[in-house]
Amino acid sequence: MSTYTEEVGNKLNDLLEKTYDAERGFKKAAENTENAQLKSYFETKAQQRYDFGHELKSEFKTFGQEIDKGDSVTGKAHRAWMDVKALFSLDSAEAMLEEAIRGEKAAIEEYDDVLEDTSLPSTTATVLTSQKQAIKNGLSNIKMLEDIR
Repeated sequence: MSTYTEEVGNKLNDLLEKTYDAERGFKKAAENTENAQLKSYFETKAQQRYDFGHELKSEFKTFGQEIDKGDSVTGKAHRAWMDVKALFSLDSAEAMLEEAIRGEKAAIEEYDDVLEDTSLPSTTATVLTSQKQAIKNGLSNIKMLEDIR
């Protein structure tokens, strides 16, 4: 059975950790908004990241990769910042959307970083490419929500 290189394994575990961070962040954002459209958007994104996480874990198992499921310091800080913005922002819906956009752009960069590794098995690259595209599509769709005040 093939396995990942140590470097790829570490990058993939980091990506999985950030995927779960994003899931928790979107859940927290859904809790912090009263706007029905935003709540629905954040709940959908949370479910998407949950599904991504399980898809990644399944792929990891195929290659014998040990799974580290944690909560990154960056993720905790990101969610805390969204809480602060929700409490103190005059326009918390807009602030949460801006933070979500920033997080999605960072996620795309993380995917790009992992996808650049030439030792990545083709099945893993396919999963990552599909997830990255879904994030990019969601980022395009968020433009419709930016007018919410």
